Amino acid sequence: MQLNTIKPAAGSKKARRRVGRGIGSGLGKTAGRGHKGQRSRAGGFHKVGFEGGQMPLQRRLPKRGFKSALKQFAAEITLRDLERLGLGEVDLLSLKAAGLVRERVKTVKVINSGKLERKVSLKGIGVTAGAKAAIEAAGGKVETVPAAQ
Repeated sequence: MQLNTIKPAAGSKKARRRVGRGIGSGLGKTAGRGHKGQRSRAGGFHKVGFEGGQMPLQRRLPKRGFKSALKQFAAEITLRDLERLGLGEVDLLSLKAAGLVRERVKTVKVINSGKLERKVSLKGIGVTAGAKAAIEAAGGKVETVPAAQ
């Protein structure tokens, strides 16, 4: 092997497509652009999703659903979580410290899922009606949350 005999592997290099270079190339005349129309012309451009003036698909379909911006600031915990936590008094800071809710959470609600046999006092945390009944049945108490503005 010598430097002047080195070649790339067969088939690894392919010549780039040279359009508009005569009929024999197979890409002469219209240069692969078809006949007439906006896309055949230099600078012929239309945005993605453009349908030639027809009402575009994303505008023909109905709007559906809703994503609440406040969802990231709200969280739910269960009675089972309160049982495992093992604290007598529970508030938002203690839930964050225990890792049950994320740091950005501002409002928490306890839902009636699981069993609670421990006496728990909630401060500044919302509860469902069923969860409130279960907490009070276990001897705990709930201090209501003021309504959010």
